[in-house]
Amino acid sequence: MHAVNDTIVVLGGVVAVAAAVRSTWSPCGQSMLSQLTPVGEASRGYRYRTTASWFVVGAIVGGAMLGGVMALLAAGIGAIDLSATTALAIAAGLAVVSAAVDAGVFGFAPPFFLRQVNEDWLGRYRAWVYGSGFGWQVGSGVTTYIMTAAVFLTIAMGALTAGPAAAIALGVLFGLVRGLAVLLTARLRTTAELFELHRRFDALAEPVRRAVIVVQLAVAVVAIGAAFGFAAAAAAGAAALLPLLFLAVRTRRREPSAA
Repeated sequence: MHAVNDTIVVLGGVVAVAAAVRSTWSPCGQSMLSQLTPVGEASRGYRYRTTASWFVVGAIVGGAMLGGVMALLAAGIGAIDLSATTALAIAAGLAVVSAAVDAGVFGFAPPFFLRQVNEDWLGRYRAWVYGSGFGWQVGSGVTTYIMTAAVFLTIAMGALTAGPAAAIALGVLFGLVRGLAVLLTARLRTTAELFELHRRFDALAEPVRRAVIVVQLAVAVVAIGAAFGFAAAAAAGAAALLPLLFLAVRTRRREPSAA
């Protein structure tokens, strides 16, 4: 089952990165981009590089802890000894469900677990405390706003690797990508630059959400192809268009009609 593990690890890495990127559009991510800036840290008497470094470290630790949970699940899957076809089929099915949840096919959609980091920490603790603390919370993936079902899919993919080390690696990857988002503010020096960053950031929210849905469907198609061959992958690809069509229709209905 070594080859199957490799396939699921690669697909899991793709999902982890997509989930981490989409998670940046949470209220916590927006707070980070507003508060953890060179100007903001200077106003509190700290160096941005130091705070940002602690944030990234905290996010990696949080991701590693998420990976630890995934590793326990992976050990259990390994003990069951799923066949190659079964593991990939499960991964494909979960990816489709995850994409459908993000698209609102079932009548509900993210965000889930509406909890934000405590911004009071900024005035109460030292930079290394709030930097690493905020980083740990966002890096762990499930302690603050969950903006995409791909976070849960990442956990499932980690379990399906059936390899604890691979599962931990996926968690660390998720945490690292979440942590590196703090560097988006590294070159900001004025309030006008901060406003411009947030304007562009807000404009990308919907395109990124849709892109993550597409990524999840693509992961499903690849998993089906690896398990059952090209013909099955082609059929799965055609079926994967349904959530996209649903999303397109749903979005068009919400758009205001032209006057």
